[in-house]
Amino acid sequence: MLGYDGGVDRHRLALPGTCSWKTDVMFRIRAVAIDTAPENTAFLPRRDDGYGAEQFRALRKIEICHEGRSILATLAIMDDEHLVGHGEIGLGEQAFRRLGLPEGTSVTIAQAKPPASLEAVRRKISGDTLSAVEIAAIIGDVARHRYSPMEIGAFLVACAAFMTTDETLGLTLAMAGVGDRLTWPSPLVVDKHCIGGIPGNRTSMIVVPIVAAHGLIIPKTSSRAITSPSGTADTMEVLANVDIDAGRMQQIVARENAVLAWGGRVNLSPADDILISVERPLRIDTNEQMVASILSKKLAAGSTHLVIDIPVGPSAKVRSQNEAVRLRKLFEYVAAKIGIVVDVVLTDGSQPIGRGIGPVLEARDVMAVLRGDPGAPADLRDRSLALAGRVLDFDPGLRGGEGRKRAEQLLDSGAALAAMERIIDAQGARTEQFQPGPLIHEVCAAHGGAVTAIDCHLIARIARLAGAPMEKGAGIDLLHKVGDQVTVGQPLYRIHATTQTGLGFACELAAESSGYTVTG
Repeated sequence: MLGYDGGVDRHRLALPGTCSWKTDVMFRIRAVAIDTAPENTAFLPRRDDGYGAEQFRALRKIEICHEGRSILATLAIMDDEHLVGHGEIGLGEQAFRRLGLPEGTSVTIAQAKPPASLEAVRRKISGDTLSAVEIAAIIGDVARHRYSPMEIGAFLVACAAFMTTDETLGLTLAMAGVGDRLTWPSPLVVDKHCIGGIPGNRTSMIVVPIVAAHGLIIPKTSSRAITSPSGTADTMEVLANVDIDAGRMQQIVARENAVLAWGGRVNLSPADDILISVERPLRIDTNEQMVASILSKKLAAGSTHLVIDIPVGPSAKVRSQNEAVRLRKLFEYVAAKIGIVVDVVLTDGSQPIGRGIGPVLEARDVMAVLRGDPGAPADLRDRSLALAGRVLDFDPGLRGGEGRKRAEQLLDSGAALAAMERIIDAQGARTEQFQPGPLIHEVCAAHGGAVTAIDCHLIARIARLAGAPMEKGAGIDLLHKVGDQVTVGQPLYRIHATTQTGLGFACELAAESSGYTVTG
């Protein structure tokens, strides 16, 4: 039953195929505790008050309206009268939050017209080059949740096939333009970003406190992992709250010079988070979309100077020097156009960094480096110092090339550790103590010899199957790195999981191939 009082006036309802479809029938909002991320979903009961529910179902997508406020939602028909009752329209968690009205509010529904920008998506699928105006229209509709995941996927796949540098610039500006923009009381606002693809490469969590201890402003916002076992936000969440709004973020930076937060909460380039939610299951991560994603977030965050880490290796995202140079030039081109100074660093991506892969294990390694523990991973420390030095070289108060030396002083003196502890306290230290997953399986060498290669991509897949990053304690603890000598039957790495299912999936893939090449 869809009307307020005993049904719907059929004469006030025009169905699809007429000039317009609109109804003045009022429905009461009811929140339905169903997570339909990233899509908005509305629920109507399967009742018959003079028409069939299939007439509503045929609409597929409806617009829910109240006094100038509206959202688009995919329509689903409910058979459970306890979830949605007489005179009600149910809204899934995302739709209810985005509409922003209290339960019981009266709304109307209308047929949702397809976004006009979809025509540009169709042209892109056909191989056309889009203008900045067309790209801005698409991203605007994506940010307003007017696109379904299928439509977003079509746009992403079309862009993955081919994008010009000007389209990449247009995408960057469009993504930065639909969200909030942060400003800071300093002409120099620095940042550091790695394009990812190397398990355990959690250098940002060491670079940020070093730079903050030096006195530069570094408001670090990060996305959650797309295809990796952990992102900076996932790992930092083991230690502190990362779900920080823009106002709180600015307060923390004003006091501590830095923050390590999840970018999705501060509404910086919000369309990027929507795109990422579709990219993740499709495993799409092209150079053009990567550049637009990273630089749009940095522009929105108010960064003026940025160090970009591009690991290069046989199983990294970037696998050749030529490809790395092309990506570097694309970063430099777009950054110059939007007014960000970039220093692109090509680093060794031939094997994982550190020992831990997965949020808890990576957080352990980060804190070991900051504390100066004797057993801290030397490669994670060295890379972090090199990148922190490049960031500090932006400081006009330092002589050229002294950044690395200054970074070492701040790390060795304990100043960086103290800065990290202040950042953790300011963001809200976690009261829950996360531990490595208690379910363990060791992957052993099939024969003895020297470790000559480690497949970063395969190791990351095994860690994700174990449950990372969703399960904080899941992941891999590397026991050997390239150059180590191992004997037959000696453990190469240890898989941690929190569920038998996750452990089983990870072990099954590891049994097909350990990801290690042992020669000898």
